[in-house]
Order: sequence, then structure tokens, then C-alpha cells
Amino acid sequence: MIGTIYKGLAGLIGFSKGLDVLGNNIANLNTPGFKGSESSFRDLFYRYSVNGDGQSTSQIGQGVDASSTRTRFRQGELRDTGNPLDIAIDGSGFLILRQDGKSYYTRAGQLEFNRDGLLVDRTTGGSVQSLTGSLLLQDINIASLRTNPSQATSRVEFTGNMTRNLGPTGSATHQITGVTVYDSAGTTHTLTINFTSAVAGIWTLEVIEPAVDPLAVIGTGEIRYQGNGSPEINYNTATLSLAPAGATASTITLYFGEPAAFSWTTGFSGSTTSDAQVSTQDGYAVGSLTEATFSENGTLTLSYSNGQITDGPRLALAWFDDLQRLEMQGNSLFVNNGDERPLLGHAAEGVMGQVVAEKVELSNVELTEQFTDMVIIQRGYQASSQITTVTNEMIQQLFEMQGRK
Repeated sequence: MIGTIYKGLAGLIGFSKGLDVLGNNIANLNTPGFKGSESSFRDLFYRYSVNGDGQSTSQIGQGVDASSTRTRFRQGELRDTGNPLDIAIDGSGFLILRQDGKSYYTRAGQLEFNRDGLLVDRTTGGSVQSLTGSLLLQDINIASLRTNPSQATSRVEFTGNMTRNLGPTGSATHQITGVTVYDSAGTTHTLTINFTSAVAGIWTLEVIEPAVDPLAVIGTGEIRYQGNGSPEINYNTATLSLAPAGATASTITLYFGEPAAFSWTTGFSGSTTSDAQVSTQDGYAVGSLTEATFSENGTLTLSYSNGQITDGPRLALAWFDDLQRLEMQGNSLFVNNGDERPLLGHAAEGVMGQVVAEKVELSNVELTEQFTDMVIIQRGYQASSQITTVTNEMIQQLFEMQGRK
């Protein structure tokens, strides 16, 4: 009977451990990237009774043990945050963090750039890793990418119609003002282009920069249109040289369209006036970083104040064949203390899931499931305590019988 008390005690201890696991799960119900655990109960060794023939006549167990737990790695809900640097992984994979020379793995993608330009986890400060072409891990650092260098304008394209109608005066004019271009230093220049036509379909042009010298011509050219209204070959472009003080000279091509094409400027006579204007130009000034976020394949996308968008480093993801070898370290981090080598890769490739920007993965704890398990553990604890109580009463009765002899 004394052994029965210890079996009841084993039940009390086992269910207490189970309640500890449930309590930790529920406490982390709203912890991003948290993975819930479940207790693993097992029966303890057995005592066998053997008869004279060597055959077992009874098998009596010694209680229960709940010394191990198992982590549930199922996907948690993805929740919008509005922070462009927050990311969630939809599918398999862990972000890789490096801190104090050690690698950590997490599903909690709450990221930010520190003052040195390193992409770090907001909670721990660990450096987020990217994967190079030679499959080496390195820190993601944008210190050299906070500004986007300028680009000198090399091509200006035009659209609209240049009339063939010369009117009663026998000539036509057209002026395009506010033509913005950039020199090699990224400085803005505002040009004016004056067109003159004395022969239907043939235009001469002069380019000036009024703010510098309204009389100085910095570029000339002749544009001709065929009978079908499209530009004539060898007469569809003009060039000018932009050479301001303190900047390297640059050449700009004014482009009016392809022969037999009507996507740029045309030379039709239906209108008495011309309406040609600038459609695009390829230069821009120096830009400052305005936003950074991630694409589905984990590439860092950088947006600048000059309208340019460039790609930065690409996130590294890790996966393991046996996830149960990972050990929880707090802060939604895992470490690989086993001998299993992680599979390294990129998002949206192989087994790795996609990266979802402006979201975080919440805890995968299901509250209803936890409450159900809590009721079961509570009943198990009550039953184990009842076994101890009943056994104690039986022993007390035995002592009383002995005293009456």
C-alpha cells in the first residue's frame, strides 16, 4: 500500500508539470513567433510477479512521468502591423540571427535598422543574416545605401503633334518650357526649347537655359516628319551638351520617335497648333532613403526620395529535418545545440515559405485547446490526490486494527 501512495505522488508531480506547460503556453498567447509545447506523459517501469514455472502472473506499474515536452511548430496566425520592416514567413523557414558569435533562429520577424545601419531584431538586437552567392551568411547592413546617387540625364523623350499647317504667315512656331534635366552632379536645370518651321514637316530647334543665359543656345537640331506623320530617319533626334561649372560635361539626346511609329511625336496637319511636350527623361537627383521593405522572396526593397527603387540584400532562411532538436531560449528564439546541420536557402525557393511584409506571425497557441487540456489535467490531479487520500485512510485503518489486538 505504501507503493500506491508513491504512485499517487507521481501522478500529482506529473500533472503539476503538465500544468506548468499549459501555464507557459497561455501566458504567451500574444507573443509573436511563440511556439506552444505539449507534455509527454509515459508510464514508469513495472514490477512483475513470477510463478514457479517462471511465467509472469501480474504486472504492476509504478506511476507516471512527465519529464519531457514536445514543441508544436504549426503555423501561427499572420497579423497586420503596418510596419514595413515587420515580416512573417508563410510556410517553412526560420530567420537567422547572429549575436555574440552564436546563431539563433526565430519566426518573430519584428525588425528595424540600428544606428549603424544593421538590420536587427527589435527585441534581442541580434543581426539578421543574408545569404551570399557562395552560401555564406553575412549581416544585412544598409549604411552605404542610405542615399541613392544621382544620374545625369542622357535622353529626353517627347510626345504630341508638331503641325504641318504653316498658316497664312507661311511659318509656324512652338515652344516647350520647363524641361527639367539633371547634370552629372545631380543638379537640376530647367530648359526651354524653341521650334520654328518654314517648310511643312520640317522643324528647327534651339535649346536655351533661361535662368543662366536666355540668349545662349546650348543645343540645336532639325526634326523632319514623313508624309505618314512619323519622324524621318536621321532627323528624329537632336543633341545638346550640358557643361555647368563644377560638373563633368554630359550629352543629352532629345528623342522625337521612331520612323513608321506613332508612340512619340507625330507631324500631322489636322491642327493649326502644335502640342508636343516632354513625356519622360531618365535623369534624377541624389535621393534619400524613404522606405525599406521586403518582397515575397525576401529581397530588401529600398525606396528613395528621387523616385528610385533598388534591391538590397536578400534574407537567409534556415530549416531543419528534425525540429524537435531545436531548444527554446526565450524571446521567441531557438538554438541548434544538436549535430544537425540546417538547410540554408531563400524565401519562395525549395522548402522555404514566402516572406509577407508588414505582418508578424502570432503565437500558435489555441486557447480552447489549452483550456480543454487544463480540465483533463485538473481531473487527473484530483484523481491522483484521491488515490493518496484513500491509501492513507486504508493504512490508518490497518493501524487501528493492529491496536485493537
